Amino acid sequence: MFLSFRTIFLSVLLIGLSTSLAFAQNVTVSKEKTEKKEDKKEEKSNKQQVDLSKLTAEQVAESAIVIYGGLLGRQNLNQIRKTTLERGKIYITDANGKTETASYERWISRGENLNKERIRLDQSFPDAKYSLVYNGEKIFGLYNDSVFTPREDASSAFQNQIWHGLEGLLRYKENESKLELSGREKIMGVDFFLLDVTDKQSRKTRFYISSRTYRVMMLEYEDSGVKYRRKFYDYNYAQGTLVPYRTVLWANEKQIEETEIGTITFGQKVEDAMFQEG
Repeated sequence: MFLSFRTIFLSVLLIGLSTSLAFAQNVTVSKEKTEKKEDKKEEKSNKQQVDLSKLTAEQVAESAIVIYGGLLGRQNLNQIRKTTLERGKIYITDANGKTETASYERWISRGENLNKERIRLDQSFPDAKYSLVYNGEKIFGLYNDSVFTPREDASSAFQNQIWHGLEGLLRYKENESKLELSGREKIMGVDFFLLDVTDKQSRKTRFYISSRTYRVMMLEYEDSGVKYRRKFYDYNYAQGTLVPYRTVLWANEKQIEETEIGTITFGQKVEDAMFQEG
């Protein structure tokens, strides 16, 4: 018996509707599975993100060391920066607002810690040229190959460059310094960790470390009742380690010094005689 055209048409229509519903159901299930997978991925990604509020002072410090030294961090800094030769310009502003410009060379022979560091700073002003030397035991000056005792303020400023500088953070373990995380602060839209580093002589430096890049953008310290602030600019890499090529120092909100590095190299031979009195 032949089926009528109407019967055949209805059968085909019902089969088509069933297929469409099944397909739609499969698509819906597939979409739900995909969405669940995406949700799980997002949830997993969120779990993998670091909770900045739970970081310890040591974790912040060690993260900064990796940023400055590369993946090997402290080991890399110790190997590459066995010696340092830095050349550049320094601009010093006196109490009357007059600025003097000098060329400088800084020679560093790395020690086990900052107590055993040896540093020589040669400064050439238009009317004078002299050196300040820190040999791990004391600070002295050299002028025309003659040894002299620097003024107290000059010695203090030179010592502050050493102990209240980046190395105070990067070598906190070697110096047996204490760390304290004093919270976070947002300045000009940048979120900072406030990390206090206090050495064995109770010299305290507060480092403002970006929570995004772990670079030190600013530090603060106090000496003889004067509040100092040093800011770091123009970061770049030198032999695989991170260096700020420009720094500015303020004393009680007045700019007193600006330093611009022209060239910096690590690993060159440095003669011991450079750090001796004679």
